[in-house]
Amino acid sequence: MVEQVFEARRQSLEAPEQSRRSAAEDAPETGPEPDVVAEPAAGSDHTGTELANGKPRRRRDKDHLAFVAAQPCLVCGRQPADAHHLRFAQPRALGRKVSDEFTVPLCRLHHRALHARGDEQAWWAAVQIDPAPIAQQLWDQTR
Repeated sequence: MVEQVFEARRQSLEAPEQSRRSAAEDAPETGPEPDVVAEPAAGSDHTGTELANGKPRRRRDKDHLAFVAAQPCLVCGRQPADAHHLRFAQPRALGRKVSDEFTVPLCRLHHRALHARGDEQAWWAAVQIDPAPIAQQLWDQTR
């Protein structure tokens, strides 16, 4: 049973990214979710980190993700890299990703290894890297 689940998971990870993108592109756009916001324009004084209901704000910034992906992998230095969202950086919210401000560069090999491990904080401890300050430094560089 476990082998079947593992095999199905492995096959889904190996599926071409194009097929995953096409399903997302076919879905109708419903607009941003209430706790997901695009970054305010430069010069804006809106810096709130929480919504009125006290939930953490989920910030989205495509330019920042591109900047992070252009950096070398934190573990091995390979390029290109994926922008990995640090799942432990914000409280969970019905399957939503954490804010883009909590992203670090990982090559595809290490990104998949991290997700395969399951326990993200244990994986970071095993590679002896604290990603939170690095994510903050990258966020500050794009501001």
